[in-house]
Amino acid sequence: MALAPRLELRQGQSLVMTPQLQQAIKLLQLSNLELAEYVEQELERNPLLEASTGEPAAGPEERDGHEGEREQVLTSETSLSLSEDGPMPGRDGDLDTDYDNVYADESRSDTQNDAAATAPGPQGSDWQSVKGGGGGTSDGDFSFEATLTREPTLAEHLTEQMHTALKTAGDRLIGAYLIDQVNEAGYMTADIADVAERLGTDVEDVEAVLQVMQTFEPTGICARNLKECLSLQLAERDRLDPTMQVFLDHLELFAKRDFDQLMKLTGADREDIACMVDDIRLCDPKPGHAFGAEPVVPVVPDVFIRPRADGSWMVEINSETLPRVLVNQQYYAEVTKLSGDPGAKAYISECLNNANWLVKSLDQRARTILKVASEIVRQQDSFLVHGIQHLKPLNLKTIAEAISMHESTVSRVTANKYIATPRGIFEMKYFFTSSIASSSGGAAHSAEAVRHRIKELIDVERPDAVLSDDNIVDILKGQGVDIARRTVAKYREALNIPSSVQRRREKKAYA
Repeated sequence: MALAPRLELRQGQSLVMTPQLQQAIKLLQLSNLELAEYVEQELERNPLLEASTGEPAAGPEERDGHEGEREQVLTSETSLSLSEDGPMPGRDGDLDTDYDNVYADESRSDTQNDAAATAPGPQGSDWQSVKGGGGGTSDGDFSFEATLTREPTLAEHLTEQMHTALKTAGDRLIGAYLIDQVNEAGYMTADIADVAERLGTDVEDVEAVLQVMQTFEPTGICARNLKECLSLQLAERDRLDPTMQVFLDHLELFAKRDFDQLMKLTGADREDIACMVDDIRLCDPKPGHAFGAEPVVPVVPDVFIRPRADGSWMVEINSETLPRVLVNQQYYAEVTKLSGDPGAKAYISECLNNANWLVKSLDQRARTILKVASEIVRQQDSFLVHGIQHLKPLNLKTIAEAISMHESTVSRVTANKYIATPRGIFEMKYFFTSSIASSSGGAAHSAEAVRHRIKELIDVERPDAVLSDDNIVDILKGQGVDIARRTVAKYREALNIPSSVQRRREKKAYA
């Protein structure tokens, strides 16, 4: 058969994802902070969107966008009793988005979908009049965050000390370059010879400047390695004697808890070794972390779980994490009525459609999170009642089949979401763990529960009876957990627990 170009018609089915549908998918996997930032951008881009500052309605109801001036997204807490059977509580007329059908074809990557969903738009502006003196706003609001200042960075802190300690311009030039080579932990990462060659100076000059900089605060800064960092801090406390110097020369033995070998090298007894270990533990191995640290942002749960009097669980969406967005229908009506430009009318109509879709997408996102969280609570009821030892093995497929959604939807919903339970705040992903078979043929055990059990066994072990990995395997098998030794070793290392040999050495040193 000869090869030749030809034209032919083919009929087939394919999934075409509109920008609005891609937006709804993107909203699912955003955390509450990312969602707030995304909505803020939409408020600037779309002139018909407004941020609601009022209290959320006690019982939101779906309203037609053309019947009122504004339409508000679902913001009130929605509760669901797991002891009751029936559909999810909510409003009539849910968003016409079938996420199960959407994710039936994953042929396009998230990057491609996100790029296709990004569309340029005009930047909206919101002017606020300022009245009175003292820079007060018209509504009298005062933002305390606006008065806060950031902490100085490590480079700024060192530069300030450098201008005082170094007198000549050449030394300051070398010092400025060395400060750029200090990492976040406070260690000098550059080689002295390379610095001298690059700056066209002698190694002795660079070494002299470095020695001056090593006297800066915090103590131990600009050290080239851990030994030098500890030496600087111990010398300041007058604890750097020859015995301690030998100890620092063999820090790898301290890491292995080989105190017997350290006693031979230093000539010190066990009590002196214990004192030196205490002195080293008072040092800061990363002095640079004290400067320019990012503020700690507390985790804000997306879902609350509270027990009911009848023993069931109440699942609530955290209304504080839901953006309150309004659609200004009055402004849309005025523009379409007064403007005779067809382009302006087309633009404002597109803004209205995008605004309505965003409101409905936010509403659907909240309902989907609530639906997934409710099923997780139903599956992990034993964990909520009895604790981590009763955490069940769970995967995305089980949740997806129970709520008639695709696994991709569940994966996106559980990403960067947190649940506040009576036992603490957990990421939704925490409840999805692999299973370990039971040696007695019963129900499988959760990997997280087994890790917790391993930690408990090691925490209560006696100094004269340190458990090896084989001993832990035997104990777990006696409790009905069919686990291999290499799995125990993997879980132990994930918990940052040293081997039995190192634990035995450490316990003997402090016995």
